[in-house]
Amino acid sequence: MHPPEPPLPAELFRAEQVRAMDRHAITELGIPGMDLMQRAAAAAFAALQQRWPSARTLSVLCGAGNNGGDGYLLACLAQQAGWDVRAYPLAPPQRLRGDAATAFEEFRAGGGPLLDFVPADFEGAEVVADGLLGTGLDRPVSGPYADVIDALNRYRGGVLSLDIPSGLHADTGAVLGRAVRAKVTVSFIALKAGLFTGDGPDHAGQVVYADLATPAAVRSRETPAARLLPAWGGGLPPRPRNSHKGLFGHVLLLGGDHGYSGAVRLAAEAAVRCGAGLVSIGTRPRHSGLVNLTRPELMSHGIHAAADLETLLQRASVVAVGPGLGRSDWSCQLLDVALESGLPLVVDADALNLLAQRPPQPRDWVLTPHPGEAARLLGCDTGTVQRDRFAAVAELQKRYGGTIVLKGCGTLVLGAGGPVGVCRQGNPGMASGGMGDVLTGVIAALAAQGLALAEAAAAGVALHAAAADQAAAAGGERGLLAGDVIAALRRLVNR
Repeated sequence: MHPPEPPLPAELFRAEQVRAMDRHAITELGIPGMDLMQRAAAAAFAALQQRWPSARTLSVLCGAGNNGGDGYLLACLAQQAGWDVRAYPLAPPQRLRGDAATAFEEFRAGGGPLLDFVPADFEGAEVVADGLLGTGLDRPVSGPYADVIDALNRYRGGVLSLDIPSGLHADTGAVLGRAVRAKVTVSFIALKAGLFTGDGPDHAGQVVYADLATPAAVRSRETPAARLLPAWGGGLPPRPRNSHKGLFGHVLLLGGDHGYSGAVRLAAEAAVRCGAGLVSIGTRPRHSGLVNLTRPELMSHGIHAAADLETLLQRASVVAVGPGLGRSDWSCQLLDVALESGLPLVVDADALNLLAQRPPQPRDWVLTPHPGEAARLLGCDTGTVQRDRFAAVAELQKRYGGTIVLKGCGTLVLGAGGPVGVCRQGNPGMASGGMGDVLTGVIAALAAQGLALAEAAAAGVALHAAAADQAAAAGGERGLLAGDVIAALRRLVNR
């Protein structure tokens, strides 16, 4: 069993910002660059020993820049500790400059073996350290570097990346052609935003943070590009003994077109399990007697046309529209009524697809697109969204206002004024039908109980992810159902 991950600071930065921090530490604070490189190597060796305590053989892949210098110094430390160490330079050592060249000379002076070829695999090494490409990479990996990364990704032993998995964009979390899949990444000076969203988590593995003994003032000079959302630990106040259902809001869920009644039912049950005082459903008349058949606490109403919603809207405190809504004339009517209601809105699923067909009308609402829906809202393709999720969520917020929840690995939450919140929790088992509907119900319920929409969105994402992780821990990721997440919500919301 691996040791628990140490806590990480919340602040995330772009690579350019971290380079500015590094320059400030060297030029303004007088910390020699070589000292920082030695501290980086020491932090990496400590992380390596903690993750693989019985390992005694190490291969180090060293590139042309300071990332390669970190690798050579790591090799020095392992060799001094009695390990069997091999270094593989991917760039001619004579082309190294500055601290990287000094690091190489230190390794060579220690008599460490330097191999002038790239192995087809890494059998014989218990751990391979990736010091190939640093945070400045902004183009697809090619040539020998691509071949080595492919070989490294076939290797089944331990892989530790220095600062960033080589080939991963430090700012966006996108893979630049190919990228190392590390078991551990040690991030130096400050955390890079790309480690935590998109492809970042798959390639970074466990993220270990090392500030290299630089003062906090080095980081405080820069405004974080994003922040990690706090894990759900509760947040709703205890209920007074003299409570009644009217104190905890009335959520109205609109959706459930023909063939999609389950979506609105999931959203509604999530809302009631998260503590909304009352939950009503407006759906197709033929579904109204079915969606609450096994959950009679839900109030279900058949909606023939928009006029049938008038009384329901008068009673509601929050409207959530979209789960199973469809794209029919009936669907458009329900969306129009929700938009005209003036009530706090949570908008998901087909309601987002319908919005994408209209001119943007920014307002204070919560939009919860997955990457495909985000692409339709932005008029681009899903690949563009995923290549820079931070840019996508920022553009969505600019065009549509309110709070945007861009779902996916490392869900992003952005309201007016920012910064972007990044959710570290959640798991691949959530890639199944109905998970987004549950999130819609969770956010609506928290808003009904008094949280501002932006706060409800961030807290709802954290609560939803925590419930999914708890459900996966109980039964595994494969086969995880939205209903399993609902079952975990009640316990968590009562923390």
